[in-house]
Amino acid sequence: MTAIQSDIDIAPFIDHALLNPAATPEQLTKCCEEADRFQFATVCVYPFYVREAAILLHGKHPKVCSVIAFPTGATTSAAKLYEAQEAAENGAAELDVVINLGLLKAGKTDELHRDIAEICDETGLIVKAILETALLTEAEKRLAAEICMDAGVTYLKTNTGFYGGATVADVSLLDELGKGRVGIKASGGIRTYEQAVDLIVAGATRLGTSRGPDLIRDRNKQLTVNS
Repeated sequence: MTAIQSDIDIAPFIDHALLNPAATPEQLTKCCEEADRFQFATVCVYPFYVREAAILLHGKHPKVCSVIAFPTGATTSAAKLYEAQEAAENGAAELDVVINLGLLKAGKTDELHRDIAEICDETGLIVKAILETALLTEAEKRLAAEICMDAGVTYLKTNTGFYGGATVADVSLLDELGKGRVGIKASGGIRTYEQAVDLIVAGATRLGTSRGPDLIRDRNKQLTVNS
């Protein structure tokens, strides 16, 4: 990491995630307060907490992002669309949607396209397609990315974090495939500021992590040491 790279303000890139299934309302409040304090892009929560997060962040900079069909993507298209529409009605501005990997691996590309396109068309929100790159071959990553972009997604996202983490190689590949048409969200296993910077340099325009405040503190320490 160069001296110039070490001074990247990563806060605007961060989707501050609270995706522990045992998360409490108190933890949600803390998550939203942190997102506002550090001026993160969003808080990313399960659909159950969207309405409350929207209330807590009303009039503030961070938006509410909800995960859909998380973490497997293996719900029916109708259930996935309903979940997305309800999240939109409850105040979500962005949706992180797990694609149906079974459809991809079975070669049912038309069904996969429709599964994502319906959500993009019906909600009108920013949609990030979670590809789960840790479970895909390079050919499958390329195919999934093209299908999702054709379906109208706003971002390609690497992982849920349940099956593997974001890598510089995957971010670089998605950035190459996106050709500036979509944003790239790196997610899964981002634990250090240096890691975050490497992913941004590789092409990430968003970072999904539950450790946002720690990454900011890590950056500030490095700036103090280098000053």
